[in-house]
Amino acid sequence: MRSGSNESGGSVTSTYTSYRLISQDIGKSLERVSKQPDVARETEYYRAKIGDVKSIDDFMADTRLYNYALKAHGLEDMAYAKAFIRKVLTEGATDKNAFANKLSDSRYTDFAKSLNFADLGAAATSVDAAQSGVITKYTRQTLEQEAGDDNTGVRLALYFERKAPTIKSGLDFLADDALAQVFRTAYNLPDEFAGADVEKQAALIEKTIDVKDLQDPEKVGKLLERFTIMWEMQNPSTTYDPLAVFGSSSGYGISADLLISINSLKLGGK
Repeated sequence: MRSGSNESGGSVTSTYTSYRLISQDIGKSLERVSKQPDVARETEYYRAKIGDVKSIDDFMADTRLYNYALKAHGLEDMAYAKAFIRKVLTEGATDKNAFANKLSDSRYTDFAKSLNFADLGAAATSVDAAQSGVITKYTRQTLEQEAGDDNTGVRLALYFERKAPTIKSGLDFLADDALAQVFRTAYNLPDEFAGADVEKQAALIEKTIDVKDLQDPEKVGKLLERFTIMWEMQNPSTTYDPLAVFGSSSGYGISADLLISINSLKLGGK
């Protein structure tokens, strides 16, 4: 669903309109995506096979299951880093000192919770989080990716809408490049702002936005209306490079500390 261009005469609101068309009936939007042949095929395979998986070894040995679950959590670009992913799953997310909890990226703790081999062992794949939970995440992730193929601003808005209830502080914004991008764009802050002292950035965010308001869908909607209008004004040609924010087709970039963590492990195997 393309957002339109300058020739349409409505470019200032086209990103918002495209976002609202998807968001206002998210159930129907997700159903449409779930019925796409490639999505339906991979989902059916995952649904049929995941319950047979009894260990991390089993899971990682099935490339289709492995890739499906990673994509569901926005981690498709990390499929190559098998030792890294194995460590995330082995240590889980319950212990505050677990590997996933030491990473600034919450996608890894979410992944470890969905496939909770650390706590549940062979029963990890029998719970809803590993079955319908992962399928729901996969469908939503695909929806956001496809929206981004037409307009990165729409993808950012959908992502922010999904993540907003989990934001508890200004630092949560800064830990996620996409969330930070939404804030900077909505308030027309220069790119140089991203290079400022982190504590000062966080303080400005909390001064500008009451993070408690992010629990209110109506207030989130108002913020995203502001964001999408500003996005359209700043990116009228729709040639904005999504890799600058998202890093790949499914993820949101790899931070420097994450790359250091990856390089400290022996990748590609057990």
